Amino acid sequence: MRSTYVRAGDHELHVSEWGERGRSALVMWHGLARTGRDFDEAAEALSADYHVICPDTRGRGLSSWADDAAIGYSYSAYGDDALAILDHFGIDRLRWVGTSMGGLLGVTLAAGVLKSRISHLVVNDIGPSIPENAVSRIAAYVGAPPIFDTMGELEAWFRTNYKPFGNNSAAFWRRLSETSARRTDSGKVTVHYDPRIVTQFTLHRADLDCWPDWDAVTAKTMLLRGAESDVLPRAVAEDMARRGPRPLIVEFNGFGHAPTLASDIEIDVLRRFLAT
Repeated sequence: MRSTYVRAGDHELHVSEWGERGRSALVMWHGLARTGRDFDEAAEALSADYHVICPDTRGRGLSSWADDAAIGYSYSAYGDDALAILDHFGIDRLRWVGTSMGGLLGVTLAAGVLKSRISHLVVNDIGPSIPENAVSRIAAYVGAPPIFDTMGELEAWFRTNYKPFGNNSAAFWRRLSETSARRTDSGKVTVHYDPRIVTQFTLHRADLDCWPDWDAVTAKTMLLRGAESDVLPRAVAEDMARRGPRPLIVEFNGFGHAPTLASDIEIDVLRRFLAT
């Protein structure tokens, strides 16, 4: 993995970069309160065939925070950042894998400014409409990030709150914790994002209603779902299968929201779809 920093307007964006530049491009975009390091396992495995680009969305990880949360944390702003990243690497055509927020961002781009450029779209456990109870659950913990004395306490919090990620290894949880942590000014430990990203669920609720975008997608599309997901109910997934790009649907048992794409089985699903 290589760390690259990209200028996007007034922002500095961190990108975890895998594989050789010049290969077919694969962008992997994470969920609301996560970072591009979530894709380490999949990106490493797929880097033999692709130039894999895993950004930290503004306000997360090592990317800069928005000055004005009212306009800086929206799909419009993230779309501008995605274009800046593609321009930086000189990428025309690409494949897109997006988890949760990253999946809806991919839908809006594949239906709009990147319609002719995204050839393959993988949407991981998110739909064009999200149940209110799931929105409330996510907003409650994202908007009030915890502060702990030790990394051990933070890791325990991740294991509890991100339990729907599935029964992953101890090494997975340690790496997730270490790549998702930052120190506060007092030296305590908290999560590595700007709490104001919760405005996605307050000021920018319209971003979450993406049925018109879904219907406009023409890229080859695969929809992934955690069998126990509360964010992507099976009924919504079935509606998605009948509309828009009519995706291939793959459901993973033992996961809620959202499959981590870290196991050999999940990576093999990605590899076979992206190669077609």
